[in-house]
Amino acid sequence: MSITLADARVVTPGGVHEGWITIEDGRFTHIGHGTAPRDGLGLGGRYVVPGFVDIHTHGGAGGSFPSGDPEEARRVVAFHARHGTTTIMASLVTAALPDLARATSALADLCDDGLLAGIHFEGPYIARSRCGAHDPGLLRDPSTAELSELFKAGRGHVRMLTVAAELPGGIDAVRAAVSEGVIAALGHSDATYEQALEAIDAGCTVATHLYNAMRPLHHRDPGPIAALLQDERITVELVNDGVHLHPAMVRLAHTAAGTSRTALITDAMGAAGMGDGVYRLGSMDVEVSGGAARLVQGGAIAGSTLTMDVALRRAVEQVGLTLPEASIMASLTPARVLGLDDRVGSITVGKNADLVVLNEDLTIHSVMHQGAWIPTS
Repeated sequence: MSITLADARVVTPGGVHEGWITIEDGRFTHIGHGTAPRDGLGLGGRYVVPGFVDIHTHGGAGGSFPSGDPEEARRVVAFHARHGTTTIMASLVTAALPDLARATSALADLCDDGLLAGIHFEGPYIARSRCGAHDPGLLRDPSTAELSELFKAGRGHVRMLTVAAELPGGIDAVRAAVSEGVIAALGHSDATYEQALEAIDAGCTVATHLYNAMRPLHHRDPGPIAALLQDERITVELVNDGVHLHPAMVRLAHTAAGTSRTALITDAMGAAGMGDGVYRLGSMDVEVSGGAARLVQGGAIAGSTLTMDVALRRAVEQVGLTLPEASIMASLTPARVLGLDDRVGSITVGKNADLVVLNEDLTIHSVMHQGAWIPTS
């Protein structure tokens, strides 16, 4: 099957050009400038960006990855695909170890099917003082023996572990993850600047939702944020929903780390795409009001109702980034984190034909995954 998309504004890491794209057998085969050499589907001058890659998502459309229910997981994937996310990793939250193992095993089947790009453990090895919406009664110090069992349940599909590396056994957990090919992420952490550097030296390469649920910046106590922004080995996640972060803090991260080390994420929970009301995130009740998700008890921010198209649009309209910069942060940088940038993350000949067609106002017009159009309504 071959299709040519003509009269497009093609967004690549190098900029935006008026041109055309040919897709054959689910891959980009030609990317040209100007008028297409053959008849094709005219896009009316709309933008074409690569499909989004979300490395931190808990749910959407009323479904939840932490539930371990395959049908819920499929609903989550389909919902975010309608909003342009063509590659997605399932993030779990703190739970009892048997429950984590059960959910991991179920989601691993969906990874086998290619529906998910991997599984992320956000907890239970996180700091009580920075646990956010995680159940404090289920937190525990890191254990390499426990991790080994959880990794086995994932059958090679566990891709990321968030850990508060300052906890007893935290650095050992980082090393154990890295030795298994699992990305170690520092997050939900009260680490000092020095402890954060130790974690990075041990193998941490990602900052889980930078700024949120971690010791804040202070001019005499820089904490983990300064270490994570300064170190070239770290990619920082940002929840750009206007609730988690002020636009100025997104600009600060981008200025310090650049597009190559800054990844937009949704951190979405099951309430994404739903109305206001009370929902579950793991074992916790969450109230959504005006699109903001907070714990019923205590009021801590509990994930988001964000989608990646909105995150990208806010990056341009509220933060002031260019569309190519925002596109890199929503696609290529997270693809690199997962080691998938040879297949997805940019409109490049040979890569999977994952793309999003955006209207002039950067709202979704249509979405393609591996050469096939996805229903968006």
